[in-house]
Amino acid sequence: MKKIAVVLAGNGVYDGSEIHETTLTLLTIARKGAKYQCFAPNVDQAHVVNHLTGEEMPEKRNVLVEAARIARGDIKPLSEYKAGDFDAIVFPGGFGAAKNLCTFAFDGAECTVNVDVEKAVRETVTAEKPIGALCISPVIIAKILSDVNVTIGQDETTIEAIEMLGGTHKKTTHGEIVVDEKYKLVTTPCYMLDASIDQIAEGAEKAVGKILEMV
Repeated sequence: MKKIAVVLAGNGVYDGSEIHETTLTLLTIARKGAKYQCFAPNVDQAHVVNHLTGEEMPEKRNVLVEAARIARGDIKPLSEYKAGDFDAIVFPGGFGAAKNLCTFAFDGAECTVNVDVEKAVRETVTAEKPIGALCISPVIIAKILSDVNVTIGQDETTIEAIEMLGGTHKKTTHGEIVVDEKYKLVTTPCYMLDASIDQIAEGAEKAVGKILEMV
């Protein structure tokens, strides 16, 4: 049975992983006959956001602990990820990907990437195994690998940053994917567009389906 690592960035769109994107990715993996294992870096979140008001809250939370909510406790520190144990790795979106997995939300193209995230991506590339990135997550891959073909949809500011990082961007709409054959990278825009949950499901299904084809 094929096994896919899914890297989370917390719990909730504004300061962690986007829950719909994550859940629908996990569901698609299972429905296509594969298994998944969730991972997250064991670090503090950049900040905590009240998802009802959108305001920052005066407290600290841990990315791994928060991501465990989505994973129902079945999650491991990303430092334990080994590319040899998996057939592919997938990064759902959410602002946490741009705040906790890297600093793109604050620093744009000058961002830094979490050391465990970069190690996981580079190990997977070296092992010549597929990588999936949804929503804003392709910026992480562009920062690490530079010369990638990706999509985040149609947001001009993010497209400009990806191109500054050396990437090539293709504009897409709901349910479309972009495949970089060199890096076995599959990307899809999800909530980078004004999307409904069924459109997110379509994007996740096509991305995961392509990843499993490439394994």
